[in-house]
Amino acid sequence: MSIEKFDDATRTELEAAAFRKLVVHLRERTDVQNIDLMNLAGFCRNCLSNWYQEAASAKGMALDKAAAREIVYGMPYAEWQARFQKEASAEQKAKFAEASKAHRH
Repeated sequence: MSIEKFDDATRTELEAAAFRKLVVHLRERTDVQNIDLMNLAGFCRNCLSNWYQEAASAKGMALDKAAAREIVYGMPYAEWQARFQKEASAEQKAKFAEASKAHRH
C-alpha cells in the first residue's frame, strides 16, 4: 500500500507514531551529540523542537522554545546539556562549519 491510499487521519497517526518513536530513540541515545546529528543528517534535537514549535504556531498555539525543547529532550534543555552534552572536538566543529555551508538556505 502506498501513502497515497491512506486517508489524512491515518497518515497523520502514522507520522505522529513515527515522530514519537524517533523522539524516544533520541532520548535514549544521549551518547549521540547534536553536532554529530547535524554533521551526518543536517538536523538535530533542536531542529526537531523548532519544527514542533513551528507546527504549534501554525495551528495558532503558543509554545515557547523551552517547552518545545522539553518535549523533544524529555527534560529541560539546560538539564540535558549539563548531564549529556560534551564539548565538541575540533574535528566535529570543522565538519559542522563545512556542512553548514552546504545546508544554508
